[in-house]
Amino acid sequence: MTVEVRQHQKTPLWRNATVLKWASQVFVLFMLLFLFGALGSRATDNFAQSDISFGWDWLSNPTGVQIREGIDTLPDSGARALTVGIINTMRVAISGIFVATLIGTIIGIARLSSNWIVNKLATVYIETIRNIPLLVQIFFWSALAVGLPSLTAEDVGTYWFKTSNRGFAFSWVFPDGGFWPWLVFIAVGFFVGRWLLRRRRQHQEDTGEPGHGGWYMAASILVFAVVGWFAWPVLSFMEPVLEAIEKFVANLPQIIVPIVIALGAIAASVWWIRGFFESRRTPAGFGKLTDDDWFRVVFAGFAGIAIAVVAFVIGEFTIKTVAGEVLSVAELAIVGVSNFFGWLGAKFNATDANTVIEGIRSGGPLVFERPQVILAGGAQIPQFGSSGMVLTVPFFAIWTGVTVYTASFIAEIVRGGILAVPKGQTEASMALGLKRSQYLRQIILPQAFRIILPPLGNQYLNLAKNTSLGIAVAFADIVAVGVTIVNQTGQSLPVVLVWMAFFLTVSLSISAVVNYYNRRMQLVER
Repeated sequence: MTVEVRQHQKTPLWRNATVLKWASQVFVLFMLLFLFGALGSRATDNFAQSDISFGWDWLSNPTGVQIREGIDTLPDSGARALTVGIINTMRVAISGIFVATLIGTIIGIARLSSNWIVNKLATVYIETIRNIPLLVQIFFWSALAVGLPSLTAEDVGTYWFKTSNRGFAFSWVFPDGGFWPWLVFIAVGFFVGRWLLRRRRQHQEDTGEPGHGGWYMAASILVFAVVGWFAWPVLSFMEPVLEAIEKFVANLPQIIVPIVIALGAIAASVWWIRGFFESRRTPAGFGKLTDDDWFRVVFAGFAGIAIAVVAFVIGEFTIKTVAGEVLSVAELAIVGVSNFFGWLGAKFNATDANTVIEGIRSGGPLVFERPQVILAGGAQIPQFGSSGMVLTVPFFAIWTGVTVYTASFIAEIVRGGILAVPKGQTEASMALGLKRSQYLRQIILPQAFRIILPPLGNQYLNLAKNTSLGIAVAFADIVAVGVTIVNQTGQSLPVVLVWMAFFLTVSLSISAVVNYYNRRMQLVER
């Protein structure tokens, strides 16, 4: 009997699944690049035919834009005006995320309360708020604030809290001259507290005795904060150090900027690829990588190289500054970093620590201010002064609208996450004699947040993007400021590109933070 041995034939390239998968992905990538290139070319031709210019000179040119509120109401350039709008938008987004999370968590827990009144109130809140369009709610809060009484000459004076159709003014604590040195002490206390926390946890694991690590950490931060409140002037030696860094950075050649960015991008790619290979390591060595795994590795390496190349290309672009100088992007980056160290060095200046202005010690870490109503202008019109915290009507309307609206969705997410925890956890906690507040805080919510966090991130993204509705109530966010710049300069496409880049950056940053904590909270399988 003879055995016939068939020779294995190699699969042709046009039938190889790996080759077809890679080729299709590369083809789609190049088609997308070609599409964007065609759209950009067509837009350029349309601008030329319509006699509409496309450029970025408006970033440094005076635009004549006057902003109702922000760090600068009369910006000297388009870039400065957009910076004011960006900061206003971030004020709403960041504070709204924290407050919406707090309100949503409380309402979500209240929805599960056995108290009938609390349960029904939470239900009414959720079902009412989330079913009314957000824009309608923003108009409602704006109309409510505008309907408040006007300021009169009889209102002139100092208050703890004051409301009017011009906004809401209340007492507040502001950073003063010694704030940044004081933060250094607090940061040192935080790291010392983290070290104590780990030591106390290890002590608890070794002996079984309560470690009270959280109390040790809180006490460490408090002690350093109290010491730093009085001892912050000793850090004045940092001023000449930071000024020396400022001069060193200012004298660097412009080629340093793209080199640093390129090295950072390549190092990040290598770090990611190394971590990816380590995640695929098994006790027997490296496991077999799939085609998709190799594609991720190649894409990570290609992305690092591409960023490095783009850094050198963009670094050569020139921009005209407000002062009339023509500098490259790399030179502007060096000037910006240098100015930052100069600004930070000035914060460590303790020469005015003993100066007293209106009874307040200037140069301290914090200063407490109460709002005032003053008569301003030639017509002596009553309005809020510069002291205290003043929330304008547009800010109040957009902030309250997006915060309350997002909190209603977060409440349902929290309720669903709590219900997803096995009921036996609650029964076991009650059997141990724990109070409701104790087992919610220590047992139920830590498990529920593993389920809550991913959809919670989506609500954070929605809140950040919904701030663009502030234009409806004349809030000076990045969209409203951009519209004004477009009306002044006619540069619609560049302004829209800035909007897209800003919201894309904010969304990706929020996603990165949420995904980081999501990975930290995942259960580790053994």
